[in-house]
Amino acid sequence: MLLRKALVPMLDTPVRPSTSLRPGWTEIAACFVGFMVAMVAGGLWLVSIPADQQVYAGIAAFVVSGAVGLAGFAAAFVIRIRNLAAFGFRRVSRKWLAIGVGAGVLAYLLNVVVAVAYDAIFGNDTPQAGYQAAANGGALALIVTLLAGAVLTPFGEELMFRGVIANALNRYGAAISVLVSSGLFALAHGINIILPVAFVVGVISAILFRKTASIWPSFLVHAVYNGITSIMFVVLLG
Repeated sequence: MLLRKALVPMLDTPVRPSTSLRPGWTEIAACFVGFMVAMVAGGLWLVSIPADQQVYAGIAAFVVSGAVGLAGFAAAFVIRIRNLAAFGFRRVSRKWLAIGVGAGVLAYLLNVVVAVAYDAIFGNDTPQAGYQAAANGGALALIVTLLAGAVLTPFGEELMFRGVIANALNRYGAAISVLVSSGLFALAHGINIILPVAFVVGVISAILFRKTASIWPSFLVHAVYNGITSIMFVVLLG
């Protein structure tokens, strides 16, 4: 009951953007086209990397993840509105930034449980060998991995899945906005152990975006989660 009382106001009383412009289906369609074009180009790059260069492949995969999100956002941005505030580039209080950091830690802890449960039921089918190799490729590789995986990737993906998709779906209410955008975010990570993990991160990020109309708390959730994950690759596998 207490949890319900805490969550309902967060979901049902979103902050309204300062601009009356809001992304819609036009932006979602453009976003999808930009995403697919970048995905094909990025995929061709990734398959060209030799199998014995896993450190390079892991870093490249993070770069592609961020780039395809940025490409989707860029396509949505130029098609009609061309107003950064409409896509979540809004200042937010330090309180919400702190909540974003704390929510990122919470998302990691929750996903430890999710991953263990998934592994027990379906087995470990993680596609993250490249990420693990990149994090354990030495000090320089770890720094580049953190920049690509905990800065570029979250920035690109949050702009696309929260700034465009969740934002456009907000007109249909909290459930549609949060669950559909999070489901698409999860599916974009493939049908494997990352799917339920990404869904949890997506739900938390989408709730914060709906509440604040700012991309920054959502970015921090994603950045903290990815950063902890990369560091734990070193702690557990190094």
